[in-house]
Amino acid sequence: MSGSSRPPSLDELRGALREAGLRATPARMAVLARLRGDEWGAGRAAAPISHPELADALASHGWDRVTIYRNLVDLTQAGLARRTDIGDHVWRFEATRPSHGSVEAHPHFVCNECGTVQCVPESAVNVAETGVPGAAFGRAIEIQLKGVCVRCQ
Repeated sequence: MSGSSRPPSLDELRGALREAGLRATPARMAVLARLRGDEWGAGRAAAPISHPELADALASHGWDRVTIYRNLVDLTQAGLARRTDIGDHVWRFEATRPSHGSVEAHPHFVCNECGTVQCVPESAVNVAETGVPGAAFGRAIEIQLKGVCVRCQ
């Protein structure tokens, strides 16, 4: 993932939320900032994060799990985040690219040994809509690559 390594500014977060029709509350801004991670230029953090992981990360700010979950749902419905299930029945959330909206297909790598989930650069996998009779690409696409990560080899 390329781009600058600066976190999103408060003005950028407020603007994104307001443009999506959401109020820019402190909790919502914290959730969106965490989802966007340190790679703002890439449009999302390096890996999707589960609700419990996010709630634990933001617990020091005083927000409870329900507040975090409601904000994740709001961000997903507004197109600022998407949720994915890698097959373990745990929803993970990640920021969408501001320029792409909520319908965004990109691959994830899942380690069969440790369960680590990472976003794969879109340039590494080419997904073509042709050749699949009757498929409605562009809606709820999940692309997963499974194998053993470098740490587990």
